Amino acid sequence: MDLLRSLPIGSYLEQPVTWLHKIDPRVKLVWLMTFLIAPLLSHSFWRLSLAASLILLTIVAGIPLRVWRKQMGWLLLLCFFMFLLSSVAPDSLAAKHNPRMPQFCPDVISQTSTPDNQSAEKPAECQSQLPQPTEYRYVYLDRPKFAFLPRLVVTRRSLDVAVRISTLIFTLIYSTSLYLLTTAPEEITAGLEDLMSPLRRLNLPISEITLTLTLSLRFIPLVLEEVQNLYRSVRTRAIDWKKLGIKRSAQLWLIVSEKLLENLLLRAEQIAVAMDVRGFTTPNEHRVQWHQLRLRWRDWLALGVLIPFWCARWLIGGMS
Repeated sequence: MDLLRSLPIGSYLEQPVTWLHKIDPRVKLVWLMTFLIAPLLSHSFWRLSLAASLILLTIVAGIPLRVWRKQMGWLLLLCFFMFLLSSVAPDSLAAKHNPRMPQFCPDVISQTSTPDNQSAEKPAECQSQLPQPTEYRYVYLDRPKFAFLPRLVVTRRSLDVAVRISTLIFTLIYSTSLYLLTTAPEEITAGLEDLMSPLRRLNLPISEITLTLTLSLRFIPLVLEEVQNLYRSVRTRAIDWKKLGIKRSAQLWLIVSEKLLENLLLRAEQIAVAMDVRGFTTPNEHRVQWHQLRLRWRDWLALGVLIPFWCARWLIGGMS
């Protein structure tokens, strides 16, 4: 198990340098917020298009397959299971939907004029004999309940909810991961500090906020490394979980969690001591310009694509 290689969440890809790396971090941040906001109040076709565009963007950018193959595979598997569970879940509508029956059906007319003891199967027979006026169906699948399987009902609303949930999870997680994969932490904080610079007039500690964000982004690989080391230490001891039982297994995992928290706090203390030894007191007194932010032609082109994108969002994406 190698979390840093199989699932590079929050890790920056230094090599190879793609054209996506060269775009200004402020422009990429605007596009990230676009991908997070665009699925809101849109129909299923637009959400599927956004998910497909993220996959296409990864391929076009030239990011190596080894970097995103496992991460996207696990994410697609998670979204697929969410789609299956949501599609067979109740659609939260209390109304019972039946197909429309023509008024000239003789069985329906006879049923309304006969006593209550008449057979109730005649309307269903009439529906099978006469075609429906349109191809509209609210219930796509209605599998009866078996001895060992529950009843499966897939409706239009449950299928729409399943598409919304699965695509929203994929867009939220993968767009953020792609942004962190192609943008260095120093570039992210420099871009955020430049975008939040007008808030300095409100006496907000912008430099302290960006410094905290830089340290948190640098701390994500350390967390994954500690989890990986603890997992390997437990695995090498060849513990027989069946003999331990549920109670002792829970106690063991509690000990491992305490050790993980202790190691993370120790890493944080070491970082604080290293900054203190170097005389780092406030970000304003120790400002280091890591990157010179300047918009080039490719950045203006990426910003210009936002105009037709949002026009297509309002014209094609629809409101729901």
